[in-house]
Order: sequence, then structure tokens, then C-alpha cells
Amino acid sequence: MPKSEICFMTATEMVQKIRDKQLSCREVMAAHLNQIERVNPIVNAIVTRIPAEQALARADAADEALAQGKAIGPLHGLPIAHKDLVPTKDMRTTFGSPIYKDFVPDHDGLIVERLKKAGAITIGKTNTPEFGAGSQTFNQVFGETLNPYDTTKTCGGSSGGAAVSLACGMLPLADGSDTGGSLRNPGNFCNIVGFRTSPGRVPIWPNPVAWYPISVQGPMARTVQDAALMLSAIAGPDPRSPIAIAEPGSVFSGSLERDFKGVKIAWSKNLGDLPVDPRVTQVLENQQCVLHDLGCIVEAGQPDFSGADDIFKVWRAWRFELRYTELLKDHRKLIKDTVVWNTEQGQKLTGPQLGRAEVRRTELYHRVREFMENYEFLICPVNQVPPFDIKQPYVEEIDGVKMETYIDWMKSCYYITVTGLPAISVPCGFTPEGLPVGMQIVGRHNADFSVLQLAHAFEKATGFWKQHPPVAS
Repeated sequence: MPKSEICFMTATEMVQKIRDKQLSCREVMAAHLNQIERVNPIVNAIVTRIPAEQALARADAADEALAQGKAIGPLHGLPIAHKDLVPTKDMRTTFGSPIYKDFVPDHDGLIVERLKKAGAITIGKTNTPEFGAGSQTFNQVFGETLNPYDTTKTCGGSSGGAAVSLACGMLPLADGSDTGGSLRNPGNFCNIVGFRTSPGRVPIWPNPVAWYPISVQGPMARTVQDAALMLSAIAGPDPRSPIAIAEPGSVFSGSLERDFKGVKIAWSKNLGDLPVDPRVTQVLENQQCVLHDLGCIVEAGQPDFSGADDIFKVWRAWRFELRYTELLKDHRKLIKDTVVWNTEQGQKLTGPQLGRAEVRRTELYHRVREFMENYEFLICPVNQVPPFDIKQPYVEEIDGVKMETYIDWMKSCYYITVTGLPAISVPCGFTPEGLPVGMQIVGRHNADFSVLQLAHAFEKATGFWKQHPPVAS
């Protein structure tokens, strides 16, 4: 089988062919290593790698296990690289910071543990902005990761290296994380799937603030079915996470097929009053007919998101203060200005501010809950802009409206974050310039499986995921 055909096969098909012995793990690994050697120097997505001979040896061991009839996991033989924010045992993990440029953890993060247990073969790390701050992937250690659909543009972030690796066929699956949109934003910018799971769906460890519901981890893939496959391996309870959802990961192994006739959907072009680039609006509007064709009842509307901006910024600043205050004391000159600013915002917070933010978050939750009793899904933009210039750190203006901070252009994502609802970015089309645009599908509380089902139906009806970037051909 041609190596390029292997690389752009779905992960679901790939693991089945490995199980049926139509493909060996070594063939799969060799094809991906070849694609990485060819494409990664152009896009700079995978930033740390094990030697090729070591990766092939791990693939040979996976083939041997299969030959001996040993129990194998759902991701057996698939190469994977982990986001450079996730501790990976005996592998350099920099967090995109020069402070940690030579740091090698002595343990795996929980998501890495589960991926390895499922049979995935770790081969490296994917690029991320410094400490994952900002939805544009660049740092002082490894530089910029480029959008494969236009290498003069950003791939988004903070899971940018993961998204580009998938779009270019360098990995079949990748892990990511999301606070203000870091699974959804790069998925949107790179024409792949990024799924912000419900808090606790994928337990996080190590985690110094184990009850913190704003940041989550989740799957990234080229198709929704592949995202569900990966989620079946990484979801499920763990005693190290007190907010872990009790349902086992196996619930995501079921069929995603569903009849959507009569299902009510709220369609929001701007979540009420957010500025949105007209090119994004046009791409989304062009695909609204697909939901009608699926049998859905689509009505314009959205919940009242009053206070969402302040809630998110308070909780984000609080987390930055906890994480980076000590680093600021000793390494201020090595930390980028936006991280310094966000940490100092956290240092200014008072107890009453945190308390009011939590009260307002509760009020928002109930307003959204009541709204979603009438609508099973909310559809809205993932990003308010298409991919922008790689040399621009963040968006400063949208459709004539100036942004106040480096994260304001991500409101269409982080408004959803503070609701705690599951949300996915699924490919929805392209701008006239050929830049990807995703659709954000938001589901009810803990209804991750339903979100996957609607995204799968939309994906089948449109097929935008099949349009691969020229740089990867």
C-alpha cells in the first residue's frame, strides 16, 4: 500500500487493518516517519522525536504482541505525539518555555498513560505556545508552527502542533487541551476535529488544582469517528481526579449513527453581539441547509451570556497567578509579555472578585441549562476570524471592533468554556482564500456522545475533512 494512502487513512480503518493483519504496525510507523521527514520541516509541528530506529522497534514489538495473540488495546500500533504541555516520561517536555527547554519528566500524565495502555506508540511531542497561553502557536524554544493550508498564516493554538500534524498526515490521532478554545481553535484553523470534552470526562493528572473545571483535555482527529475512538481510550473515572465522570470510556465505542428528524437546534451567528468576520459568517450560513436536510428544526437564538467574559477572565487570571507567580520572581525576562500580564492580573484579584465570579458562573449555568431544555444543540462559530498572519501574535481588531486583550478574539470559544458544556469543532468549509472554517456544536450538560453524533452526521453529509492541505500531498 502506498505510504501516502496509509497516512491519510482514518485511524479507525488503520487499527482494523492492523488487527486483520492487512497492515503491520511497522508499515504504519514507517509511513508516518516518512511523512514527518518530508513535511515537518515545512510546518514545524512535531518538535521533539525519538530516533526512527527506536520508533520502528516499538512498532515491531507491537506486531510481535499481535502475532502472539496477546490482549491489545483499541489504538494498538498507532503512532502518537503528545502536546508539549503534557508530562511524558523520559521525553523532553518544555511547555514551550526556555525555562524548561531541557526538562525531562520522570512520569507520564494520565492521558499519556491511557494512550500507551491503549496501544498507541509515543514518538514525540507537538508544538504549543509558551505555557499554552494564546491561540497562536509560537515560542522561543521551537519557533512558529505554520498553517498547512497557507504557510503564511497561523494554525491557531494552543494545540497547534497537534492539529497541523493531523492535517498533514503525520499522525493519525493527537491529544490536546482546552481552556479558552485550545482544542477547538486549531481544529477550526486546520480543517480537523477538536473536541472540548465535559470537565472530568478525561481526568487530568498531575493537576495542582484538581477541582478546576475550566481546563480540559480531549481528542483531536481528522474525523469524528476517530475522535470517538480516541475518547474511548482516554475517558473514564480515575481516583486522582475528584471531578472525574463515572461513565467508562467504552460508551464512546458505540455507533454514532442517529436519526435527527425533529431535533431542535439553536443557530447563533455571533452568540448575541460578538463581532465576526463576514467570511466566517458566510461559510457557516452556507451549511445551515445541511442541518435542515438532516431533519433538524433550526431556529435563530442563543442563551444570555451576560457576565461570561468577566467570569472567564477572572478564573483564568486566578489560575495564572497560582501557576506562574513564583516563576515570575526568578525568570521574568524569559517569560512572554502576555503571560506576565495575565499573571499580574491574577495577583490583583481579591476574594470578593472571585466570589462574585463564581456566583455569576452559577447564574450563567442555570440560564444556559434552561435554554438548552428547549434546544438539544447550539451551533455557533468556533472562531470569530479565519487564520491570520503568522507574524501577528494575536488578533487586535474584528470587523472594525478593537480587541482589549490578547484573548478577546476568542470569546466565541471561551463563552462556551464557562458554561461547562461539551463542544466540538468540525470542518465546515473554506473562505474564498482557501482557509478552513469550522462549525462549533455545543451540547447539553455531559452530553458528549450526542455532540459526537451530530458532528458525525454533519461530517458525513459534507465531507470537508477529505480536502487535505497541498503541502502534505
